[in-house]
Amino acid sequence: MNPGTRDHNQRRPVRRVVIVGGGTAGWMAAAGIAKVLGKRLDIKLIESDEIGTVGVGEATIPTLINFHNLLEINEQEFMAETQATFKLGISFEGWRNVREDYIHSFGITGTDHWTAGFQHFWHKGVERGLASDYGDYCLELKASLENRFAHLPDNGMNYAYHLDASRYAKYLRRLSEPRGVQRIEGKIVRYTKHEDNGDVRSVVLESGQEIEGDLFIDCTGFRGLLIGDAMQEPMEDWSQWLFCDRAIAVQTESVGDAVPLTRSMAHQAGWQWRIPLQHRVGNGIVYSSRHLDEDAAMKQLMSNVEGKALITPRVIKFKPCQRKHTWKGNVVAIGLSSGFLEPIESTSIHLIQRSVVRLMQTFPTDGISQADIDEYNKQCNSEIEHIRDFIILHYHVNNRTDSQFWIDAREMSIPASLRHRIALFRETGRVFRVPNELFAENSWIQVMLGQGIMPRSHHQTADLMGDEELQHFLGSIKSRVDRIVVQLPSHQAYVERYCGRAESAKAA
Repeated sequence: MNPGTRDHNQRRPVRRVVIVGGGTAGWMAAAGIAKVLGKRLDIKLIESDEIGTVGVGEATIPTLINFHNLLEINEQEFMAETQATFKLGISFEGWRNVREDYIHSFGITGTDHWTAGFQHFWHKGVERGLASDYGDYCLELKASLENRFAHLPDNGMNYAYHLDASRYAKYLRRLSEPRGVQRIEGKIVRYTKHEDNGDVRSVVLESGQEIEGDLFIDCTGFRGLLIGDAMQEPMEDWSQWLFCDRAIAVQTESVGDAVPLTRSMAHQAGWQWRIPLQHRVGNGIVYSSRHLDEDAAMKQLMSNVEGKALITPRVIKFKPCQRKHTWKGNVVAIGLSSGFLEPIESTSIHLIQRSVVRLMQTFPTDGISQADIDEYNKQCNSEIEHIRDFIILHYHVNNRTDSQFWIDAREMSIPASLRHRIALFRETGRVFRVPNELFAENSWIQVMLGQGIMPRSHHQTADLMGDEELQHFLGSIKSRVDRIVVQLPSHQAYVERYCGRAESAKAA
């Protein structure tokens, strides 16, 4: 039997699941599988205290709330345990040009018509001198600017979290072990494979213990022990579009109130993040090693942090890439082992979550099917390519002339799929969401407008409104947003009241 083909009669039922590696990816996988199928499976997670995790994916997007609902997680408990704060969007500072900023928020801007999005009515309003900034019509964006937050009825405020990634993994472990996940401490030194089809049969620890499994989930990070080494699945290099290949991360003391925004501050060869938690601030610089050396990047980072450093800055090397097949044989790669773009839109934890949910939807209880593998990989590839295009957009559309990095990004050839989206919006103001893609129309609109693309025309539906009607339409939306925002408490006060800044948590 050739590897990659599976005879129905030779399938092995999947009863033993071995998760190789811990961290956020490993414990999210463990928590999801245990909650849904824990009573039917033998689930083991192998991790070594000697092997560190990247642990810097501390900003999330709203889809994590859906995952937590699946796991029946209590939000207040989770936020207290991980010292989390709320996040309403990302502040992009200097991306379009030096000293030109905008926000990509999680909200819905304005009110759409079934034939045309709100941006068309706003565009006509701009032409007629009747509209203010696009962001004035978005509740989440205006609340973030005022540093305000509250839960609203009927999920009236879209939000995500800033969280401590290390504490999050520990929190998920505490949920998973009572549901049947067995954690095994140890370092893997080799693996064995089935001779008939090339699947992984077992992993062997330094202690000599051998652990067999029917399905292996590779959460070994950039190492990709099973998907890369055992299954020989190569990476597809995307560095021709995404230049950044280094990051330096450092944690600092909090020196002020936590804001409900991730700050993304562009510099001459990349960008710097600032993520406010309850007990500290996460900081980092992302840069291209072709355009900036490590010493200069370190100096750039440390000269632009607030508060005393709590740890020694950590250098992380990566390559923007993706495996064409993240499920191969009986190995599923989740997290960094499956690939990595870069952290700009906080998609790393989302992609872990989506992989776990997708695996639950196609779980091979009665044996691994090649048709399931193909569908899983097809969905993964489609999703990551759309995210890739969205990230490239941030770099490619810019007016900066102060460094070669930004000039190179503007002049590079981009994927045809992204080129079409940009041309469509520039010519007509239209944005069409691809089915099941992560970022909705409003995300694309906010970033394209923020990066400086103003549509040349708008949908004729907007022309059916006269000036007086259009002014009332736009004004009523803006007034409603303003009325709600002014009634919201400060983000800092709400967090302290809702999920506490417990001193005991700080010492955890």
